[in-house]
Amino acid sequence: MHRKSLSRLVVGAAAGIALAVAAPLAASAHVTVDPNTAAPGGWAYVTFRAPNESTTASTTKLVVHLPLDTPLTSVSYRPVPGWTAAVATQDLPKPVTVSGNTITKAPASITFAADGAGIAPGQFQLLTVSLGPIPKTGHIVLPVTQTYSDGTVVEWKATPEDVAKDDTLEPAPVIYITDTPPVDEHHDATSAPPVRSAADAAAATAPAAGIALGLSITALILALGSVLFSAFVLRARRRSE
Repeated sequence: MHRKSLSRLVVGAAAGIALAVAAPLAASAHVTVDPNTAAPGGWAYVTFRAPNESTTASTTKLVVHLPLDTPLTSVSYRPVPGWTAAVATQDLPKPVTVSGNTITKAPASITFAADGAGIAPGQFQLLTVSLGPIPKTGHIVLPVTQTYSDGTVVEWKATPEDVAKDDTLEPAPVIYITDTPPVDEHHDATSAPPVRSAADAAAATAPAAGIALGLSITALILALGSVLFSAFVLRARRRSE
């Protein structure tokens, strides 16, 4: 009986350890853009952070969809080793005036395709782009289509309004212009967005990743301590009997 009790405790603790480690990592596992604010009329240099959520497949393609109702007429990307990229243009639903010019076509998407293995399980990729001129609007939604090597496709397209109604939806990256970002976005909405490189963006995400890792390690230590203490109590009880 004592052995069965101990086995159950160990199994339960192991399950707790797995959940404790996975929870803080899963909480941030979605495609984001940083910075998520921009000033109207200028250019924004932003970095998309694309994590791999699969445990068995790699991410082989990412497509960033650009707005056509408030078009961005100038779009470029930073080369990433192991990836090719291309900007596709499209006819606008109706002509739009940008900086005094009438625009009938505009960039509609940026496609990043992996030349090799892509983003493996447990990894993420940073993709930096230049966008402009930034339209004078509340915010722009930049849906991302993520394709895996096993054929799985994830659409990160839910707008802030959609997510407010149903937080289980896959949120799209959003750049806030005249609107104020939600508090839980954890970005500084009071300052103009800085020009960042991929290395800068990686450094910016390091503190959050460090916090999540620290919480996971703490949970792991507590869980292991619980197992050892339970084993000690059971062994002492067995000897006293």
